[in-house]
Amino acid sequence: MNKAFKYGDNVDTDVIIPARYLNISNRAELCSHAMEDIDTNFVKTVEQGDIIVAGHNFGCGSSREHAPLVLKECGVSLIIAKSFARIFYRNAINIGLPIVECAMAADGIAAGDSIEAHLSEGEIHNLTTDTIYHTQPLPDFIMGISAAGGLIEYLRAGGAL
Repeated sequence: MNKAFKYGDNVDTDVIIPARYLNISNRAELCSHAMEDIDTNFVKTVEQGDIIVAGHNFGCGSSREHAPLVLKECGVSLIIAKSFARIFYRNAINIGLPIVECAMAADGIAAGDSIEAHLSEGEIHNLTTDTIYHTQPLPDFIMGISAAGGLIEYLRAGGAL
């Protein structure tokens, strides 16, 4: 079971990881600042496997790869949003952080809900409300990138695009 963190529209990369911390090279230390300008409790309560749910345009702003990387480092296993900024979308896939666009789930999931996702089947199950949301299944190669821990690792292991 994974709990949901819920955010609104236009969560930008500077909110995900403020620019003032980008000179930190230690990933754990960088993670300690994730989401601090929008949710001061995030780093205190996020656990391995938790999920972020958001509105439109999640990850807008700069093209910094730090944003999805820091969320993955903090333990986030999936981001569900109504839509993503395209560069964030690509960066998340490249580092092996699964992301799904599903407006129904983004509207229906509340903060703290327990979520179980079956991405290869295109199902998101809100265990708290016993609601199943359907979305486009993630393609096998994207599932492979995620399982390998990112695009580079996937290609090193002989994965094909």
